[in-house]
Amino acid sequence: MFPKVHAGMEMKMNDRIEGSNKPEGNNWEKHLQIFSQKIKGCPGLLWQTMWKVGHDDPRRVIHSLKVGLSLSVVSLLYLTEPLFNGIGQNAIWAVMTVVVVLEFTAGATLCKGLNRGFGTLLAGSLAFFIEYIANKSGKVCRAIFIGAAVFLVGAAATYMRFFPYIKKNYDYGVVIFLLTFNLITVSSYRVDNVLKIAHERFYTIAIGCGVCLLMSLLIFPNWSGEDLHHSTVSKLEGLARSIQACVDEYFNDPNLEETGIKSAEDPIYDGYKAVLDSKSIDETLALHASWEPRHSRYCYRFPWQQYVKLGVVLRHFGYTVVALHGCLQTEIQTPRSVRTLFKDPCIRLAGEVSKVLIELADSITNRCHCSPEILSDHLHEALHDLNKAINSQPRLFLGSNNSQATNMLAIAAAHAEKHRKDQSNGVSLSSVKTDSSALLEWKAKRAAENRPKEAGERKFLRPQLSKIAITSLEFSEALPFAAFASLLVELVAKLDHVIEEVEELGRIACFKEYNNDEHIVVTCERPQRNVAQNNLPSHGAD
Repeated sequence: MFPKVHAGMEMKMNDRIEGSNKPEGNNWEKHLQIFSQKIKGCPGLLWQTMWKVGHDDPRRVIHSLKVGLSLSVVSLLYLTEPLFNGIGQNAIWAVMTVVVVLEFTAGATLCKGLNRGFGTLLAGSLAFFIEYIANKSGKVCRAIFIGAAVFLVGAAATYMRFFPYIKKNYDYGVVIFLLTFNLITVSSYRVDNVLKIAHERFYTIAIGCGVCLLMSLLIFPNWSGEDLHHSTVSKLEGLARSIQACVDEYFNDPNLEETGIKSAEDPIYDGYKAVLDSKSIDETLALHASWEPRHSRYCYRFPWQQYVKLGVVLRHFGYTVVALHGCLQTEIQTPRSVRTLFKDPCIRLAGEVSKVLIELADSITNRCHCSPEILSDHLHEALHDLNKAINSQPRLFLGSNNSQATNMLAIAAAHAEKHRKDQSNGVSLSSVKTDSSALLEWKAKRAAENRPKEAGERKFLRPQLSKIAITSLEFSEALPFAAFASLLVELVAKLDHVIEEVEELGRIACFKEYNNDEHIVVTCERPQRNVAQNNLPSHGAD
């Protein structure tokens, strides 16, 4: 009997082991299938990414071809026998210079190329001077003198990098100066022909910088100033689209009260995102544009720093748009019936603000002053209509008396636990009881809560209590709309600062005077280019 039982137990254990091994095998098969599907989809995904990057900005394709052509040209110094015999092993410095210096825009290439060239020249000159003085001393004194020179020059140059003006304009040149000076000075102690090596390196770096400048300035040049100009126009148009879309969604979306936090990638967010992230981009483009020659038709030197000031004002304007967008995602929403009372004046006001922003963008695009009537009577009429509509509904914003509001808070607290399950659908004013029994029940609960707790008894938070209390106020239905309307009025107030900065830009940049007969209204859709993705990061000096 016992052997049979033991054999049955062994059979059951084997079945369990086999059963436990089967799912593992199935999991491996599933993982292999998923991995093989990903491998098969890689070529298609790679092609889609390549197409999207080139389609967003075709200049990226041209820049890639320019870099490839430049590398091929400087590689001839190393690959061609006569050129290699004349320059030697240092021909590789020309290839490294092209890789480091050649940037997307002409201004960035000029900035890095000239910094690299002058840094190398100054470092070589100082190193030769140090070498000349060191040769006059003995062997031991020469080593001490070289070490002291490296310490003093390295410390002084590094400290100068903290100067704001040098850090902003010549930081890369100082790094190249330090690198070249130390290479020449330290190696001169052991190498006899260091002067020849320094000359060859300087020649190859000059050749590499020359090829980079030729490619950037003469062959399909991309100007940092033009990118900054078009980026400013795009930011104005993006803010206009965000304001219009935000107001339209606030009044036309029937499911706004049930809407949670939406995805960040929506038209409203895309409109002001570029404005909020533009600080470093504007400063970099303005810096590179200051290095560029006067390439425009009339050889004007545009005030690029004024574009940076305009960008600061636009960011402050964009913060209000962000707050306006946040009104669409608040926990407590004004009922649709209340919002409808103020729909027309709000939509008119948002439309007039968007219209002004579009006109400012067109004036910058055409390099023409704004119309003297850019703040038309329609904007003031929309403001007056909104004010009139709000004054016509005083009970929505003022309520009745303080005692009633206090009772409503008490009643809401008494029914906090009862309506906990209904919070997903919101709590309206009509759902709260107004009898005196509810108030007595709430007072009894408060007295029970104030009694001393036992040691093992825990306190639990009731996060819905504040929300119920707020929604129970008599004037709470209009509170979210009051915030929305105040932000719209704030946009109108900040619009004056934007107009002032655009007018100042037009005055300094010598924009054309406004002519009503020749005024061009841009109706075509401009291609949106993400300028930030065109600036590739630099990894080290060499």
